[in-house]
Amino acid sequence: MKTFSYTVKDEVGIHARPAGNLAKLAKTFAGTKVMIEKGGKSVDVTKLMMLMGLGVKCGDTVNFTVEGPDEEAAAKAVEEFMQANL
Repeated sequence: MKTFSYTVKDEVGIHARPAGNLAKLAKTFAGTKVMIEKGGKSVDVTKLMMLMGLGVKCGDTVNFTVEGPDEEAAAKAVEEFMQANL
């Protein structure tokens, strides 16, 4: 299991376009589960509506948990995505 935290820098927070792209990225790692947690609520990032429902705003720190056969590569890809887009 890999974990990391990220503080959102995008002024709009996690909105529709990057949320959709993040979900799409996570789905490319079959059998590996990518979870995002904010304020005690944790959701699978491939569930777009649940991800949007977290209401992640600029300045919020979220925690990611990646678990599965491709967890190393998936965690790296998700962290790079967050840094580049959010």
